[in-house]
Amino acid sequence: MSVVRFGVSLEKELLEELDYFVEDNSLSNRSQGIRRLISNYLVEKKWQCNNLVAGSISLIFYHHRPGLLRKIKDIEHEYHEVILSSQHFCIEKDLSFEILAVRGKARILTELADKLRSLKGISHGKLAMTTTGW
Repeated sequence: MSVVRFGVSLEKELLEELDYFVEDNSLSNRSQGIRRLISNYLVEKKWQCNNLVAGSISLIFYHHRPGLLRKIKDIEHEYHEVILSSQHFCIEKDLSFEILAVRGKARILTELADKLRSLKGISHGKLAMTTTGW
């Protein structure tokens, strides 16, 4: 992939925000910041277009809540075609952390994550997606 140089004109306030973004993300320069922002935009656009994406679903939950583990597993079995793997960790006596590696249409992964996050006993859930290619 070749690199093309071009000039950009920005308002001073917007340039300062770009510099904060570069610093907050430990990037080495503004070009990397602009690349990251464009890449993030393209990934988000692909999610909205329901393209094929890969990602992870992270869940924090109280595993002693009656029936919760069964409900989680039932939902996971319903979506077996998009779940690549799962890992379960006990992070405290009553608190679990589960990570699902997923790949499929963005709409289906969002649906799966929403179903899991809506279960009583799930204290936090996050879906992260990225493109599987350009």
